[in-house]
Amino acid sequence: MNTINTVIFDLGGVLIDWNPAYVFDENYFETPEQRKFFFENVCTGDWNENQDAGYPLQKATEEKLAEFPEWKKPILDFYGRWEEMLGGPIHETVEIFRELKHKTDLKFYALTNWSAETFPVALDRFEFLHWFDGRLVSGEEKTRKPFPDFYQKLIDKFSINPSSAIFIDDNLRNVKAAETHGMISIHFTNADELKKTLNEMGLV
Repeated sequence: MNTINTVIFDLGGVLIDWNPAYVFDENYFETPEQRKFFFENVCTGDWNENQDAGYPLQKATEEKLAEFPEWKKPILDFYGRWEEMLGGPIHETVEIFRELKHKTDLKFYALTNWSAETFPVALDRFEFLHWFDGRLVSGEEKTRKPFPDFYQKLIDKFSINPSSAIFIDDNLRNVKAAETHGMISIHFTNADELKKTLNEMGLV
């Protein structure tokens, strides 16, 4: 294995806690079945990822309202109350990042699926986002994980040698895609397991 000189972090679910359940909790809908239908048929994960790849939030919302007018309030609240879905930093992982930053000469990059319209909120709120040597935001690049061109843009822009890079993401789909580029990939489940893996690699 080549010497590791680069660590690439996903953000949501790894360093930042983002969850629609903070808005759409058990008290939001009249029944659990309504909530299930909403996320499986109205504001789905695939729909949200389309905005992560650069589709305008207002246009997406208007189109969804035209398709499902009976779901007006939750559709409007999906992006209207987006900041309330931002739970805060995942402190244990941020501390791992801090330790790596202070004790190693590694380079650090972020590769995130995130709307360009909402990412400035995170930049203002989370100081550690400014610790990176560089970052690629899907909404700004008009593509997203797991599409190969998004990974390649990161590699090319920052002259990353994939075989010397560790990629960390909570989505196994994205991890598998990074592996096809030759990166050493870690499927993030929790901070303790991440620290254990990095320790086995001799990094922390």
